[in-house]
Amino acid sequence: MEYAAITHFADNRYCFALEPDRFLIRIRVKKGDMRRVILHTQDKYLPLERLDTRAAVPMSLAARDRVSDYYEAVITIHMVCLRYWFELEGVDGTRVYYGNYQFSTEPPTDIERMFDCPQNLRGEERFLAPAWAMDKVVYQIFPASFAPTGPVDARRWYGPLDHRVNPGGTLRGIIDHLGHLHKLGADVLYMTPVFKANTPHRYDTVDYFAVDPSLGTKEELRELVDSAHALGIRVLLDGVFNHTSQKFFAFADILEKKERSEYLDWYFIEGFPLRMAWGEKPNFKTFSYYGGMPKLNLRNPAVEAYFINVGLYWIRECGIDGWRLDVADEVGHRFWRRFREAVKAEKPDALIVGEEWHYGGDFLQGDQWDSVMNYPFYNSVLDLVARGTATVTEFFEDLGFLRGNLHPDVYHLLWNLIGSHDTARFLRAACGDRRRLKMASALQLLLPGMPMLYYGDEYAMDGGDNGDCRRGMVWDEARQDREMFAWISRLAALRHAHPCLTRGQAVAFTADDASGAVALTRRLDGETLTLLLHCGDGEAPFPAYAGREELISAAPFPGSLGPWEAAVVRG
Repeated sequence: MEYAAITHFADNRYCFALEPDRFLIRIRVKKGDMRRVILHTQDKYLPLERLDTRAAVPMSLAARDRVSDYYEAVITIHMVCLRYWFELEGVDGTRVYYGNYQFSTEPPTDIERMFDCPQNLRGEERFLAPAWAMDKVVYQIFPASFAPTGPVDARRWYGPLDHRVNPGGTLRGIIDHLGHLHKLGADVLYMTPVFKANTPHRYDTVDYFAVDPSLGTKEELRELVDSAHALGIRVLLDGVFNHTSQKFFAFADILEKKERSEYLDWYFIEGFPLRMAWGEKPNFKTFSYYGGMPKLNLRNPAVEAYFINVGLYWIRECGIDGWRLDVADEVGHRFWRRFREAVKAEKPDALIVGEEWHYGGDFLQGDQWDSVMNYPFYNSVLDLVARGTATVTEFFEDLGFLRGNLHPDVYHLLWNLIGSHDTARFLRAACGDRRRLKMASALQLLLPGMPMLYYGDEYAMDGGDNGDCRRGMVWDEARQDREMFAWISRLAALRHAHPCLTRGQAVAFTADDASGAVALTRRLDGETLTLLLHCGDGEAPFPAYAGREELISAAPFPGSLGPWEAAVVRG
């Protein structure tokens, strides 16, 4: 037994309230190391001679990553404080007991040798997820490139987007095409910044309280939100609170008044004169050493109050349903805790999603964000489907790391993407192979989480890095891949019709790394569905499922899958 791999934290990482009186406790161990794990519990304050409150609960293997197994147990308690410890039996026959971060060869009887879980404390820290968002489909729009109101130059619209050139998309154009999102099966519309800025990408915000005139007006934004709501679609805006434009009033004042500016402590100014020429490192903190985006000092109470007010203003004025937060992992936890508290007080079911290109667990313990853009998922899909550097087992183990380390509700809120405004289109990454794009979309739409569709992927749009992925949406039917649209809309419809696909308990899983064949069975409320995947060339036989109803094609399953094909069968 590998003692060094046994990990438990008696805090919101591995011990937390799911709901009043219902708790989940988790422990991590070396992959394949345990025969069984048992959770032992008792009341801290009731003496055993007065009332024996001891219980032994077998723990289940809930997730597996490349090196670890995660065991979990859900218990019901109603007490002041719980004490608990673990009994671990290894496959080598070793038996050990683990409590209060210490190992012993005998079961602990002293409560001070056990882990501690004050019920009220954990209850107060409970992660309250927006129930409406669980496993919903997100559609990302780059507003300048989605839909123009009038005619545009096709060469400019369909060509690579220079960050200095506005292709001509508007809020009115988005309003006119909300039916497209509804038909596709989107539940959430996320728009990159819409506020007044220097460039069409608008991550260099000039005025956080004004819609960029090239896009439209505040009234049109309100109309967009109302029209989306009428179709059952929620709307999230992009909050760029890490940095501003140089033309934002506070930095503009510094440029004018230099050392005499009252806004010096709104930023991180290291000296004058300011250095900001292209190619040299600025002498003030910025986003990515780019002088055009000076970084805000959000520990300044005035700055904190200003941007919390921004977050509340658009909820109040236009009824938006939450925020996606730009460069959120470079902003301190203190600000996000206060931002969440204010936003949730205004709109308790608002969704708060941080941009974080890594794991991000320290932001996802219920006191800051609800979710993240799941770039670990993106990279795993690239490795499996586009690059061919991961096996199907490794892909699902990578997902297992997230499932094993995050709150179960967070897992169902993760924005699972295969591309965004900051990446090359997946079709480009897959060297133009539409079969692989279909497989990547299947992994998005048929697994737990919130699949984030990047506009145009439903028509197999192409595009590379550095703005090339922000070309104008292909409204020209001659440029559209209608088969891809039908595929994605069908998967989204299945997702909505069969919660078993995403919320069901995994009851069986097999993977053949040599062929790339996977069978994952889930069960929920009397329904049993099996997701079949073939991530490889040639043909993969699944004879056990031949003749069963296949939900994507609505025909009997033939018993095998071709290259890069997916199926959902009953049973």
